[in-house]
Amino acid sequence: MVESSQDQAHYVEQFSSFEKERTKLDPIWILEKRQKGIAYFSKQGFPTTRDEEWRFTSLAPLTHHSFIPAKMTSPLPFINELNSFSKVAGAGHCLVFLNGCFSKEYSSIANLPTGVRVQSLSESLKSFPDLVEKNLAKHPMDEAFSALNTAFFQDGAVVHIAEGVIVEDPIQLLFFSAENGYPTVSYTRCLVVADPNSQAQIVETYTGKQDSIYFTNAVTELHVKNNALLDHYRIQQESQKAFHISTQQFHIDQSATASSHSISLGGRLVRNHVNAILDGEDAEVTLNGLSLTMNGQHVDNHTSIDHVKPHCRSFELYKSILNDRSRGVFNGRIIVRPDAQKTDSKQTNQNLLLSDQALVNTNPQLEIYADDVKCTHGATIGQLDEEAIFYLRSRGIPPETARQLLIFAFANDLTSQIQIDSIKSNVEKTLSDRLMEKH
Repeated sequence: MVESSQDQAHYVEQFSSFEKERTKLDPIWILEKRQKGIAYFSKQGFPTTRDEEWRFTSLAPLTHHSFIPAKMTSPLPFINELNSFSKVAGAGHCLVFLNGCFSKEYSSIANLPTGVRVQSLSESLKSFPDLVEKNLAKHPMDEAFSALNTAFFQDGAVVHIAEGVIVEDPIQLLFFSAENGYPTVSYTRCLVVADPNSQAQIVETYTGKQDSIYFTNAVTELHVKNNALLDHYRIQQESQKAFHISTQQFHIDQSATASSHSISLGGRLVRNHVNAILDGEDAEVTLNGLSLTMNGQHVDNHTSIDHVKPHCRSFELYKSILNDRSRGVFNGRIIVRPDAQKTDSKQTNQNLLLSDQALVNTNPQLEIYADDVKCTHGATIGQLDEEAIFYLRSRGIPPETARQLLIFAFANDLTSQIQIDSIKSNVEKTLSDRLMEKH
């Protein structure tokens, strides 16, 4: 407990000087939210394994480091990596952030349809502050890392799709991190507002210089208005020595449809929170997740779907592939409120262990307070089918190729739902490359 208190004090002390810097830069309402964020964190501190929601995930590797807020870095040492990731979303629009700071030089936003705004958060606070104030940080502050993000965020992205506008090309938000001679932390904040009857694809990509030690604390809020359609992708390919903790918060209105595709391929310690509130009749959400862990990686996926209104649908499929002594956690919670009659919800978690030393903990949950619903959930943990491997080998397929085919077949339920070809190809190639590292 003494160590935890010292870790907590490190960030509280940082906030004291940070707040002085921001007093002349931020509007009053943001300063007030910062105060609430640091007050919550000061009171709660970092969670420990004695907290039910964190009992399978120890933060000791993260709190061992004293992270310093990141600053803009030169992209020249890793320009090739940056350019390759900026093409992950295909021929679309791309905002680039280096160590959490917006880089106009490397961003490419051109020929946006009328009614579409894609800007850095700092620019948006100047050009359309009312939209930002109305939608930013509106959800209850009940988690230490999102509170810490609220206290310290400096920049991020704002995407606004006006009513009735359909955006044909994906909009990519690319976050690239690298240490500056010492472990750094970036607090990024993204806001996506899809007005009624609009459609868009948003791609968030988080990556960094390999072998760098850094910490990404990211929060994204997505407001999907009546009859809007939002397809959201989140690709996490951080350094294998990096720490990544994120929150995605969806608010979905009447007859709106939202989908989330969360892909975790990097990072030493990763925790993803994905929360969706179905707050209008006939709303629908799909939450998909795929993670590959090896070499001692730890990936924890926590999801929550809150059915508030009737006649809503939710579909959730999370899969993990675990090798070596890696660890995985899935905790999925579905809540059906008393007024949410005629709810249709399905949750599935499947885990593939490629090693006897790999370990996964899964906890699917249903909380149903209505009596006219259709809800199912289930979880599986297993290894590759030896009979299937034998069958493939009997057809002349080498053992490792047979294993690869079965692993890709396991992942295919999720990769087949990726609607952007360049992202699908990138995910499949990364899976193949990382699995081949062991042989």
